[in-house]
Amino acid sequence: MSTPPLASGPEGSSALRPLLDTVLEALRDGRRARGGPLPAGGPDAVAARLRTAVADVLPDHGDPDALRTLVHALTAGAADPADPLCAAHLHCPPLAVAAAADLAVSVLNPSLDSWDQAPAASELETLVTGTLARLAGLADALVTTGGTESNQLALLLAREAHGGSVRLVHGANAHHSLPRAAWLLGLPEPVVVPAPAGTLDPAALDEALTELHGPLLVAATAGTTDAGLIDPLPEIAALCAAHGARLHIDAAYGGGLLFSDRHRPALTGLDAAHTVTLDLHKLGWQPVAAGLLAVRDAHDLTVLHQHADYLNADDDTEAGLPDLLGRSLRTTRRPDVLKIAVTLKTLGRTGVAALVDQVCAHATRLAELLEAHPRFELYDRPTISTVLFRPAEATDDTVADLRRRLLHEGRAVLGRTRLDGRLWLKATLLNPHIRPEDLAGLLHLVEGTTPR
Repeated sequence: MSTPPLASGPEGSSALRPLLDTVLEALRDGRRARGGPLPAGGPDAVAARLRTAVADVLPDHGDPDALRTLVHALTAGAADPADPLCAAHLHCPPLAVAAAADLAVSVLNPSLDSWDQAPAASELETLVTGTLARLAGLADALVTTGGTESNQLALLLAREAHGGSVRLVHGANAHHSLPRAAWLLGLPEPVVVPAPAGTLDPAALDEALTELHGPLLVAATAGTTDAGLIDPLPEIAALCAAHGARLHIDAAYGGGLLFSDRHRPALTGLDAAHTVTLDLHKLGWQPVAAGLLAVRDAHDLTVLHQHADYLNADDDTEAGLPDLLGRSLRTTRRPDVLKIAVTLKTLGRTGVAALVDQVCAHATRLAELLEAHPRFELYDRPTISTVLFRPAEATDDTVADLRRRLLHEGRAVLGRTRLDGRLWLKATLLNPHIRPEDLAGLLHLVEGTTPR
């Protein structure tokens, strides 16, 4: 057997070209085989089809058609976020230009743990993180794998800024990664502040901050995962300043509004935070992963510095080789910044803003359709691009069964969330290519699935 070709090097392009054709054909054929936003049949049927396609994962002798077979199988069994009826989660359809840029990263395979593994990528990361930090009104930013890592890193920086101990105070609407991060870091049990209308209650926060003692970190949310709501950031920032508490804002969802002149005012107060979570594989249309943590004081990042002689020897650093180990909690990490940089430069701020404005407008349109429809109940007008609704007079069990039936049949992917003591269907609209007829079709499909 001949030695398989490499993706890079003198022969890399020639070796990749026919393989890319194979991948694109398998993606096309797999999508046709799936026929909708989700494979039909539920977990058991999907697992059985995949196992049949894969057969032996590690055969004695290789299969030259494995690339086509496995890409086809994965595509046929995928949830496709580019389908208008796939709208359950903060799971965006990536832009073609971003996915193409990601291929270059896979081919070159730089690792951002030392300059000699990623000379240009390290400088590109500096340029892009600085630009995005300034967009948020902050000083610097680190690239992360997403909101969970960013939130954990924010708690770590707060703990170290306060000499090794800090207590987290967050709303009942906060992302689950925040209390989990407190647990992982050995911090005291977090204080949970009520969020009766889906957003953190400033009066309850003021009361909690008045009663608590010691270093405190308040975590606010700009874009909740259940309804896309934004906490009253200016009021929260003022309370933190008055009580001497540090402020973190989880804007993994809502941070994308920064690009839009129309929607940016919803994030007023963001620049008062000490740290901010951003996530461009949501309202940024990037392939996973594309997270960031922005910081107001770049000095806070010095606590992340680590020394490993084979990566950042003192004499190398003194000689001018950049030290990258303080830019992440990870060692080996791919330059996810390239796809972000390509997207920003290709579309410009106004181009990204147009995508943000489009999905927010789609959500408003869906809400209007629901308000005018006698067989549906709308939870509220959308703040970003999430719309909650339910069939009128349906029980929670009916709502849950309806959603599972659509999933099992592969006809639509809707989320679920519980607010005000009731279960709601959730449509998270992140596809800028959705058409008005797609929204009407979604309601028609749900209506036809609801028992009368």
